[in-house]
Order: sequence, then structure tokens, then C-alpha cells
Amino acid sequence: MSCIRAYRRILEKYLNVESISLFWKGRVALYAILKALGIGKGNEVILPAFTCVVVPNALIYLGAKPVYVDVNPQTFNMDVEKIEEKITPKTKVILAQNTFGLSSDLDKIREVADKHGLWVVEDCAHGLGGTYKGCKNGTVADAAFFSTQWNKPFSTGLGGIAVAKDTEVAQRLKELERRAVKPSKREELMLKALLSIREKVVSSDTYWLALKTYRFLSQKNIIVGSSQGYELERPVMPEDFLKGFTQTQAKKGLEYFQKVNGKYRIDLIIRHRKRVANHYKKMLTEFGLEPPYEPDYAEHTYLRFPLLVKDRKKFFHLAEKEKVELGDWFLSPIHPVQKNFELWGYSYGENPIAEFASGHIVNLPTHEKVGDREMERIYSFLKKNKDEIIGCRVPI
Repeated sequence: MSCIRAYRRILEKYLNVESISLFWKGRVALYAILKALGIGKGNEVILPAFTCVVVPNALIYLGAKPVYVDVNPQTFNMDVEKIEEKITPKTKVILAQNTFGLSSDLDKIREVADKHGLWVVEDCAHGLGGTYKGCKNGTVADAAFFSTQWNKPFSTGLGGIAVAKDTEVAQRLKELERRAVKPSKREELMLKALLSIREKVVSSDTYWLALKTYRFLSQKNIIVGSSQGYELERPVMPEDFLKGFTQTQAKKGLEYFQKVNGKYRIDLIIRHRKRVANHYKKMLTEFGLEPPYEPDYAEHTYLRFPLLVKDRKKFFHLAEKEKVELGDWFLSPIHPVQKNFELWGYSYGENPIAEFASGHIVNLPTHEKVGDREMERIYSFLKKNKDEIIGCRVPI
């Protein structure tokens, strides 16, 4: 059995779904889902105004228009109370994001969608392993996509997973997967090299240098990065965007479904992330700060632990100086774009909560390599700079 076939089968078993389609990246899986749903020119797709640019890119590539909704100040997910006012006769899809591993309130979104005859697609780029009312993320909405790129719940370097409940939509996804461009040998070899480097070289001590180097090379299109330079300049679809999955990715993915003491490795990683997040919550409580809000409808897996600070540039400088790892999701409402927002149909000033969050947010790491040494370093750093921290919710 090929690695791809084995990987597909174990994912279907893990998610308890009938059919999965695999693609080069998560954004390609989203594009394929929207195409399979018949989304095209003149249609509108509702999405949160706190996302990655590759999400609006995927729907613009199909000729659709992104319609942004401000986020909830506690969850950083789309504010469900503001969705309906954005719906028009052209609206076809509501895109429900799992921000940092926390599911959106899908029942309320489903209620709005059913009222207006819309599809609900779950953006599970951050959410694999979490649950919504006891159901695994990605199994509640009409369709869902996952990302297995760098810094996701588990990583195959690059990678996308698409799921659809409707049989006809699932069949269309399979056809798109069959038609997808095969990645070149050069791309696969480069990906294999990057996976090896990440495993052996990247640590808290090398984090800042590795991050800057990787992003520079990606933006210059020198390596196969998460976001290539052209994706950040304007939403124009490359000819080979619809690209397939590789044996290298599948082989890496299978490693996360090996069992350790009767548990899948991915489940142990998620358990680790939640344990690290609990340590951060205790730290914040000690500092007199409120920890992140956790609604009773969802299990938060904390792909990253969100924190709002007064002066992010200063906070990053202090962290780099002390070799403390910090993430920057999301630097803008359509991360990491900093200008020409109109190219993506975004009008700055319309989503004040998302814009405040994207101007002040940093993310603490929760990944496998965060051990006792790193936790002590982060604790000392946060304690020393606690007056620079706003907290875990947008002040309104």
C-alpha cells in the first residue's frame, strides 16, 4: 500500500469520515472545496476579518468576493451576531474558522446559514484535534479543510486535507484531486530537506534566525514556503495552484499516527499543547491577568496561546533579545498583508476589534519542543514584562 493511501485511510478513521481528498497545501484544499460547491464569479463568501491572506486568495481565484465580519473580542472567532447583516442574495458560503484551535459557535452559524440557504465550511487550519460539542472539528459543517503545514497541529511540511458530507461534493473533490498538478521532483526534494532541517536544527535558541531566514527565502520564491512572495502581492492565481499531494508528505503524516502507549502521537501532542496552555493560564492568573475565554461548547487545543500586548514591536524585540519564542499570528486582518488591502476587498476601519487584535497580538508556543527549560524562560520573561501585557481579550 502506498504511503498516500495509508495516510488517507488513517485520517478517515481518525476523523470518522467516509472520504478525504489530499492537496499540496491547506489553501488548495479550501479552493477545491469552494470549486466543488460551485462557487464562482459574482458569489460572496463570508469570513472572519482575522485570518490569513491565503483564505481570501482562494475564493478570489474563483471570482468570488470576500465579505469580512468582525470577530468576538474573547474568542478571536467571527462574531456570529454580526453575520446576518452581511448576507446578500449573492452570499453562498459562511467560512467558520477555528482560531488558534478553538471552534466557532457552529450551531448559531448553522441557524443563520439554514435561514438563508447557505453552505457552512469549517476552516480547520488550526483546529485538528479539537471538538465542538463532543464532535471532532471538521465533522460538523457541510465541508471542512485542514492544513498540515509548518506550525499546524501536526506538520507534513506542507499539506491540505478536504472533507465534505455531501456525496456529490465529495466526488467532485476526488475529481479535482485526480486533476491536480503533480508537484515536481525538485519541490518534493526541497520539502524533504526542509522537514529534515526543521527537525534537527530549529529550537528555541535558533527560532528567530530560522524564522527570518525561512520567511525571506519564501517571499523571494527561493524555497517552497508556506506563503510565496506572489501570494502577498496581489490575489492572482498561479497556473499550477491546484497541486496534489506527495509520498513525502504522506510518509511524514503517518508518523503522527504511530501509537505510543496505546495513543496516537498526534493525540499526545494535543495533550501536551493543552498542558502547556494550562501553565500559561496559571502564569497569567499569578500576574493578575485574566486567561483566555473558553466557551463550554468547544475543546480548545491551543495551537498557539494568544496574548495581547501594549507595544508589539517592543515586545518582539525584548523576546528576541532573551531568545524567547513568540509567534505573530495575525499581523493584520488578512495576515501578513500590511498595505493595498483593497486588492482583497478589505476596507480598513470596518472591523475595529479584529484590527485592534491584529495590532497587538502575540502567540506563545505550545508545540512539542516546549519543555521545562523553555517554560522557565517564558515565565521569567513574562513576569519581567507583565506591565507590557494587556491580557487575552480585546478591550472594548
